[in-house]
Amino acid sequence: MASSPIKLKGYEFFQKTLKSPRFVVAPMVEQSELAWRLLSRRHNASLCYTPMFHARLFSEAQNTRYRKEQWTTNDEDRPVVVQFCANDPDILLAAAKLVEDDCDAVDLNLGCPQGIARKGHYGSFLQDEWELIEKMVKTLDTHLKVPVTVKIRVFPTVEKTVEYAKMIEAAGAQMLTVHGRLREQKGHITGLADWDKIKAVKDAVKIPVLANGNILYYDDIQRCIEHTGVDGVMSAEGNLYNPALFNPKYKDLPPLSWEIAKEYLEICKDVDARGQCIKAHLFKIFHASLPIHTDLRQELAKCHEWQNYWDFCMNMKERLIKDQEQGTELDGKENEKGIRQYSHWRCQVTCSCFFFFDFQTQLGSHFPRFDFFFLALHPPQQAANPQAGEEAQGRRCCQGRPAQETKGRRPRSALCGGRCIIFKTPQHIDTEKSKNKTTNCIIDKTEKKVRRGCGQKWLAF
Repeated sequence: MASSPIKLKGYEFFQKTLKSPRFVVAPMVEQSELAWRLLSRRHNASLCYTPMFHARLFSEAQNTRYRKEQWTTNDEDRPVVVQFCANDPDILLAAAKLVEDDCDAVDLNLGCPQGIARKGHYGSFLQDEWELIEKMVKTLDTHLKVPVTVKIRVFPTVEKTVEYAKMIEAAGAQMLTVHGRLREQKGHITGLADWDKIKAVKDAVKIPVLANGNILYYDDIQRCIEHTGVDGVMSAEGNLYNPALFNPKYKDLPPLSWEIAKEYLEICKDVDARGQCIKAHLFKIFHASLPIHTDLRQELAKCHEWQNYWDFCMNMKERLIKDQEQGTELDGKENEKGIRQYSHWRCQVTCSCFFFFDFQTQLGSHFPRFDFFFLALHPPQQAANPQAGEEAQGRRCCQGRPAQETKGRRPRSALCGGRCIIFKTPQHIDTEKSKNKTTNCIIDKTEKKVRRGCGQKWLAF
């Protein structure tokens, strides 16, 4: 009887199985699907994670549709790590057993900060339940054929973050990804990731560590590695806007967006990708172009079949080639917000939620207190008045026109399609007040509804 292969651990697993990856594509729900992973690999990604799968849904015997839609792979898709969210060790193990023969590791998601994770009691909302986390990691480490890895967020203090990481390492995790943001840092209050906390974790544990956060450009990769000492760097948003982020060929000038979209669609046709994923990716790839070619934005919104997406891409290609011939190539010079400005026909991050964030933790309270000013940037060619987003003029868009509110959450300029938002917390925060309590905004003194808990926000239009 042949013996089972020995399960590698720690750096032996990292080097021999994962091939010492430095450029890693993050797990992203409905975004890091097979076609996107293959595209990223073509542009120098050395390790890819699947989207986060829900362990209970994935393990249900009757739920074959969920598994078929969510989990696909092929011979080109290696090394690959499958990520699950869960709050029950047995359910997590049952789900992981279904993929252990087709992946290189199984990752436990302890970083998802979204409301659905709070409601489902998983992700970063397990952050304070160390006994449960320890049991889940130990269960996978004991019973799986492949190693278990874990992705976490940091705590407000370095000491607790390090203690947390060491507990997970002792439970049996063979690699750790540290997202250097707090659970509360999400959406419009994302802020900068704390590389110092990532460095502290790296210095404290003996297993490989990946850093996640603040990776927008190729230069950021080496800066992060030098600052933190990590073994590799993971990117999520940066990869979505520019899947060639890890490709040194494009370190000075990003690729043409229509070329990337065309390459992605060709892969999608080969692997029969779902239209929902395709649409989301094309909106990101053409993020800088769609506010200009608004008719094509409407065309993309109506697409459902692969041929529709292909026709849209060819129409956009024709427009952008003409724009490039008639326009001026921007060289990536940083604006006052730290965002590199490229021409709209290139893949790029065109908005930032990182650079006006002053995070303060109110000790003794379950929720942190935020006091910050946030401005989401417009594509460079749209910013006719770059000073118009400052606090004194925060109620108008970059063109000087009043911003319009959509669905009560995200004000947009009807003229330019950009976002000009000012957020402030109230001068007094009482998280014990009822959910529908109103109080005065500190900017325009009008009453706004507030939500109980972290991140009460007033929008000044």
